[in-house]
Amino acid sequence: MRTYQEESGLQYRGIGSKGFTLIELLVVLVIIGILAGYIGPKLMGHPEQAKRTKAGLQIQGIETALKLYKLDNGMYPSTEQGLQALIEAPATGRLAPKWRDGGYLEKNRVPLDPWSSEFVYLSPGINDDFDLSSYGGDGESGGEGDAADVNNWEIE
Repeated sequence: MRTYQEESGLQYRGIGSKGFTLIELLVVLVIIGILAGYIGPKLMGHPEQAKRTKAGLQIQGIETALKLYKLDNGMYPSTEQGLQALIEAPATGRLAPKWRDGGYLEKNRVPLDPWSSEFVYLSPGINDDFDLSSYGGDGESGGEGDAADVNNWEIE
């Protein structure tokens, strides 16, 4: 006697069979969709906070370069010389007698802040030996929330 499966040509894949059923794949896709819908906005919903964090990291990198400049030359660049003194030996003001060949910043350029503006450098600073700031999203001194400044003396 032949079974229905043998007559119809259908085969049942029991325990140990390989592959997934359509239902299993649909359940996995629904779960992935739910997770992406919930987690995606949480990760991507804070672009301004990400920019502020990046600005803080950039400021710390520039601070390190400024400290190396001071170690080599005994002083920080003046406000007039600006951050450009980290990539080119100063030609005005107090010269840097032991300026390092190749400069103090990677890629031999002063980076722009995440809002595509220049960092504001003041030496001697009001809050420390030098003040280094990004004016944030509004490009103006001060501000609150997403428009607040990112300052080297406030970074921990």
